[in-house]
Amino acid sequence: MAADLSRLRPGLRGEASLVVAEEHTAPRVGSGAIHVLATPVMINLFEAAALAAVEHLLPPGHQSLGTVLNVRHIAATPVGMRVTAFATVEKIEGRTVFFRLEARDERDLIGDGTHERVVVNVEKFDARVQAKLKR
Repeated sequence: MAADLSRLRPGLRGEASLVVAEEHTAPRVGSGAIHVLATPVMINLFEAAALAAVEHLLPPGHQSLGTVLNVRHIAATPVGMRVTAFATVEKIEGRTVFFRLEARDERDLIGDGTHERVVVNVEKFDARVQAKLKR
């Protein structure tokens, strides 16, 4: 039986933010040499924002997993500045939730893109993962 996703709807919005610290910079996460917000950290904020938008509305025993991420990182953010990521549900098709993404620091739009997450039954998903170990 398919999960009841009737509580999900276009327009739902989540956000996640952080103040950029040295551990969030490109040299610290291995994605570059300049001490500004690392793209992988921005991506993590995008996923956290998407979770904030929908996870609390999923049926018991279900969660969403990221499957597609297409982003642009278009402006640098220095250490000490706050970054906020936003994820807005655009549509739901079957078990897949489609998001529009935007990230801003205190001055500029720093990133944008799209994201897809699929809703899974955690117990069934975990059984498949465990079976993979036994192959």
